[in-house]
Amino acid sequence: MKNILLIVGGLLVVISGVYYFLIRDTAETYTNNPGVTTPAPVIDETPTETPATVTEENPEEENEPTSVIGKSVEGNDITAYHFGSGDNEILLVGGIHGGYSWNTSLLGFELIDWLASDESIIPENVKVTIIPVLNPDGLKKVTGSTERFTSSEASKVESEKIAGRFNANEVDLNRNFDCEWKATGTWQNKSVSGGDAPFSEPESKALRTYVLDNEPVSAVAWYSAAGGVYASNCNNGPSAKTLSLTNLFAKASGYTAHEEFDYYEISGDMVNWLSAQNIPAISVLLTDHENTELSKNKAGIEAILKQYEN
Repeated sequence: MKNILLIVGGLLVVISGVYYFLIRDTAETYTNNPGVTTPAPVIDETPTETPATVTEENPEEENEPTSVIGKSVEGNDITAYHFGSGDNEILLVGGIHGGYSWNTSLLGFELIDWLASDESIIPENVKVTIIPVLNPDGLKKVTGSTERFTSSEASKVESEKIAGRFNANEVDLNRNFDCEWKATGTWQNKSVSGGDAPFSEPESKALRTYVLDNEPVSAVAWYSAAGGVYASNCNNGPSAKTLSLTNLFAKASGYTAHEEFDYYEISGDMVNWLSAQNIPAISVLLTDHENTELSKNKAGIEAILKQYEN
């Protein structure tokens, strides 16, 4: 009996030793081997409400309020920049003649920077939309860019500048609108294409759609070069509101005011089409093909903004 007890006791000692070493080895394995993970703790898996995920399609939209209103023949974006949130929208357009009048696009970008730096100058009941480049394909021919550029990047070669006046279909976009449209228009003493029909070009279509959808209360378009403000009309002469806008901008800016552009016959003109939509619209022709005359044009725009203050 005594021998049996000794044997059982010895077995218990051996079993305890084995258990001790097993526990020790397991602990050292988890502690010293980073490739081995410890068992996960038991947690309450009761479902809880998950917050909605916020997706930002355009994270820069808040800082740069823009919209793409259409595409050019070559697929480049035609971008509009928006400032203010009032019901009275003032539309400002540059670059319809692309690289030939690249300073009108450069002015558009300078005006964008000006408004972005201080939107408080825009009355609460007003929204300003700037389309700096209506003809991105033509601008690219001369500056290498469809968006922002510097004056030093613009080619001074006259033949390249002239080619940049037209879109990629070689259409003069300012002869492609539906006011006294002709398939063959005039530019100075040259014949130019007005397209196959009014609004045959994607760039003019994009502007038409934007205007009809948003119904701006007035519009200003920049061209170069003559140094003056010209009223719009479509067959019936300029309206009283258009003449008032013409004189207002001219007085503030220092440009001369003109009731019509009569240097040569114009067909399919953009601002004249705007006039046919009962939108007071003016053409501002910069003095030359290189300077933006920013201060003069800021003064003209400020005068328009004040006119629409409550």
